[in-house]
Amino acid sequence: MYILYYSPGTASMVVHLALLETGAPYELRLVDFDKDAQHDTEYLKLNPRGVVPTLVIDGRPRAESAALLQMLAERHPEAKLIPPAGTPEREAWLQWTVYLSNTLMSSYRFWFYPAELGGAEHTPEVRAALQAKIAAVWDLLDAQLASQGPYLLGSDFSGADLLLTMLMRWSRNMPRPATGWPALKRLADLVRARPSWKKLYELEGLSEW
Repeated sequence: MYILYYSPGTASMVVHLALLETGAPYELRLVDFDKDAQHDTEYLKLNPRGVVPTLVIDGRPRAESAALLQMLAERHPEAKLIPPAGTPEREAWLQWTVYLSNTLMSSYRFWFYPAELGGAEHTPEVRAALQAKIAAVWDLLDAQLASQGPYLLGSDFSGADLLLTMLMRWSRNMPRPATGWPALKRLADLVRARPSWKKLYELEGLSEW
């Protein structure tokens, strides 16, 4: 039994999707951001950074969404969320998940939280620079998917596609969302058609793509 501390539509989303894909038993515990529950004393004992997700594995709290995705994928190989160790496909999986975590997730942090760059809101120059940085990632990924897709690893779905689609969702209100790139939209449509995506929306009460 896993315990997932989550907030709807946040970085916990990919971990929840992975749990649904594996079929493993788990318990959901909402961290209510409106009540600042992420800074509650008891929650900070589990996650000193005061963020989600936190996944309790065999009594041990673990964090970082991309890492949790890999942990679940490795613990449940039957779900085929990650290729076998020692294969070229496994190397590609690790490459793409680290890339997504290092580039998009960090850039989004600055996009959504201007205070972390020192201001109440972005200057036009900073906003344009962040938008261009994120768009450059979409350019690269769209080219990859167009030439070798429809998934990040080619013809086979994997957990890396869950991570990418979650990050694409976060762009939905940007001036040019990720679905403005055709190969990325094709991937998003494939992932959004999966039972896990539909079940997550039901459980987390999400509506917007």
